[in-house]
Amino acid sequence: MGKKESGGDFKKEKMKRSFASDNNAGVSPEIIEAIRNANKGDFLAYGDDPYTKHAEEKFKEVFGHNVKAFFVATGTGANVLSLSALLKPFQSVISAESAHINTDECGAPEKFTGSKILTVKTPDGKLTPELIEPILHTSHGEHQVVPKVVSITEATELGTVYTVEEIRKLTDFAHKKGLFVHMDGARIANAAAHLGCNFIDITGKAGVDILSFGGTKNGMLLGEAVVFFRPELAENFKFIRKQGGQLLSKMRFISAQFLAYFENDLWRRNALNANQMAKLLESKVKSCKKLEILFPVESNALFVKLPKDKIEALQEKSFFYVWDEISGVVRWMTNFLTTEKDVEEFAGSVFEVLGC
Repeated sequence: MGKKESGGDFKKEKMKRSFASDNNAGVSPEIIEAIRNANKGDFLAYGDDPYTKHAEEKFKEVFGHNVKAFFVATGTGANVLSLSALLKPFQSVISAESAHINTDECGAPEKFTGSKILTVKTPDGKLTPELIEPILHTSHGEHQVVPKVVSITEATELGTVYTVEEIRKLTDFAHKKGLFVHMDGARIANAAAHLGCNFIDITGKAGVDILSFGGTKNGMLLGEAVVFFRPELAENFKFIRKQGGQLLSKMRFISAQFLAYFENDLWRRNALNANQMAKLLESKVKSCKKLEILFPVESNALFVKLPKDKIEALQEKSFFYVWDEISGVVRWMTNFLTTEKDVEEFAGSVFEVLGC
């Protein structure tokens, strides 16, 4: 009896390029090479290695020399630990109703911080001082949680992007009210690429206090960072990270990825491709009268309202996620590997299935 190939038949399987999520994409070759290079020899664990020290210094170059950066494994981990560093259990965080910390983290922020999330309905995923103000005037003393953090997402979960001016206006307002500002930057590269700016312009310089910095959705294998723009807030964070299960023993494999991610602006090249492919897809399908594009396409996501009876047939052509089953809203996402051919083929499927 012949020996079965190691790994089974899955090696023969290859998923057609989907428009479901940038999480579905592979890893940049530069990142793979960085991991290979970090795999040579022994190094001290838990971040006491030269890769991590170098990466920490790199974050100071990118975000400002006063920042403190701590590396973690996941975006949920980064968000939960960021908020844990800012909140007491009787305090609350204000976010958009659509925020990832509210909708897609299985209640982890509330479970681990003990703090309530107060949500705000927004027309485009973006908070404003005007939307936040009413929450600050509903206090019933010790009977109610105390707002302490405003959490924004850049780019937002609806694919829109805060401008520098919008962030600055929001942080100025928050600080005057005694509130911290946390940014979920899972797709911050797409936002910076859209704005044509550097990371520091929409974070530290704009008044953000703490950032969950993500690379996984833009070409990294895994790895996020918690970046403090006010060093005093990071005083006990090494203990918070350990208790939160996010202190990796082989930290160098995260750190090495960040070094490659920043080198020669790999992050920007990857994000620009994803953004450009989203705009290309928008241009290809916007003439179809049987669909409606709901929000400005400013990053790598399109939110589209489709005839509900056509969604499944279109998913069979190229998979994507349904955002709202009741209204027929779906999300199409591009990534750093999406090509013009991928977009052309998918747009063709849209016209074919919808009968545009």
